[in-house]
Parts: sequence; C-alpha cells; structure tokens
Amino acid sequence: MGLDDDIAFFERVPPLAALGKQALRILAIGAETRHLQSGAVLFYAGELADGGYVVQEGSLLLEAGTLSEGNEITVGPGTLVGELALLTNTVCQATAIAKEPTVVVRISRNLFRKMLEGYPAAAEKLRESMTERLQVWSTELAGVKRVLETDEKH
Repeated sequence: MGLDDDIAFFERVPPLAALGKQALRILAIGAETRHLQSGAVLFYAGELADGGYVVQEGSLLLEAGTLSEGNEITVGPGTLVGELALLTNTVCQATAIAKEPTVVVRISRNLFRKMLEGYPAAAEKLRESMTERLQVWSTELAGVKRVLETDEKH
C-alpha cells in the first residue's frame, strides 16, 4: 500500500479518525508493518507495552491474562489494539494471537507522542474523543452497578 492508502486506512480506524490527515500522514510514515503467520503471538499478557497495533488484514484472538472461560475476543481489520499504550506506560492486558495470516501496523508510543506535539489540534481532538468515550463508559458502568445492586437485594 502507498502512503495515501495508509492514511485512508487510518481514517477508517475510529480512535484515529479524528486526528486529521496531516497527523495521520506522520503516523503512516513512521508506522511499522508486521506480517504474522496463523498462530503467531504478537504479544503476551503482562508484557510491557510501548505502542499500539492496528489490524490491517486478518484477525487477532485476544486472550485475557486469566484462565477463566469467556475472556477472549476476536478483532479484525480496522481495530486498534493497545490504545492506552500509545499514551502511557502500561502492560498488555491480553495475549494477542493471529487467528489466520494477519497484517498489523505498529504505532510506537514515541511516534504517537511526537505526532501529538507537532499537531496540537489533533491532540485536542483526541482529548475530546476520549472524554466522550469515557462519559459513555461511565454511564454504562453505572447501569451495570444498578443491575448488580438490584440482584444483591433479591
């Protein structure tokens, strides 16, 4: 894919879409493409994370760091995995395994932070987007809390 194709791809990734074309151009230039064979591990739960990955082709199985059932999901093209690691030091919360031949684009934290420094408008858009998402999550969590409290009373 060419640079314009990479930018257009990033524009379709919800957490990145709001950043704007010029900011995405920086990410597209500095990002690293990785090809994974089926069954290959991209990262393990508990490892230090230094960036995020966008699934470009194929799919990843994300297995939570525990052995309890139901703690896995499959993500496909256009999914950003490790969003928090773009901004801060964190550890991987899951093990990521390629379910099929898969292509991911790695965005390092260093690259992402430099892009935000160079494009303050993109940083502001990201902050606004994250604030909106946190408000939705907070509302959803409050709903879950109400359900759990109701169940405890019965």
